[in-house]
Amino acid sequence: MNNAYSSPIPVRKTHLGNALASEWTKIKSVRSTVWTLGIFLALVIGIGLLAAANTTSSDYNDVPFTIPAFFGLMLGQICLITLGVLVTSSEYGTGMIRTTFTASPQRHRVLLAKILVFFAVAFVVSAGSILLVGLATSAMNSGPEAGDVPWAGTVLKGGLYVSLLGVLALAVGSMLRHSAGAITAMLGVVLVPAILPAFLLIWESTRTLAEKMSDYNAINSLAMIFGADGVDSAGGTSQLVVLIVVTALAVGGAFALLEKRDV
Repeated sequence: MNNAYSSPIPVRKTHLGNALASEWTKIKSVRSTVWTLGIFLALVIGIGLLAAANTTSSDYNDVPFTIPAFFGLMLGQICLITLGVLVTSSEYGTGMIRTTFTASPQRHRVLLAKILVFFAVAFVVSAGSILLVGLATSAMNSGPEAGDVPWAGTVLKGGLYVSLLGVLALAVGSMLRHSAGAITAMLGVVLVPAILPAFLLIWESTRTLAEKMSDYNAINSLAMIFGADGVDSAGGTSQLVVLIVVTALAVGGAFALLEKRDV
């Protein structure tokens, strides 16, 4: 006689789509998402439109119409960094990560779903806000004195850059499992390379390092992407590649530690 138990509840094998649906439900239902993205939009669009309203058509002879969005992104990137950290670290702080891993024992699938959902949300919001500022600036300053500098690339690369910063923060949050510590670490990643070169330039032996840090820090990288201070608006590609490599390494470290630690 076969006494094997058969559950009356239909059981089906879970897949990445289930994890994506779960993470989408989480990210859209928590207050931190609303606040951080709301402040991000207010900074990028608000400061961008304010800057655009105080410019003339002649100001866009050699810079793209999206340049006003750059000023808001310098501050707005902190919002995406904060949200990226909270996507992972908040569950560790509340202990809900135990429930998540119980429902989905394949931890790598959970982390991958978090990364994909966060990146999609961050890119749509950031690229959309840059595009909106560009369109508004073009409408306000599209006179004959304005140049014809292509700006579609700044929408793509600008949105990609700040979104990758957020993914990097997500990976750091997963490794550190502590919101305040991860946010502090990411603020150091953004701010220290922007400040430290001023001191390193004092000594000749550290001048090369200072110049590299100056070229590749987050603020100057965005400046190159948007063509600020007369920089070629098609620039910033090497800075974007470096960020992709650093983010990939951090994500790899997060996946490796995820399987070795207890919850």
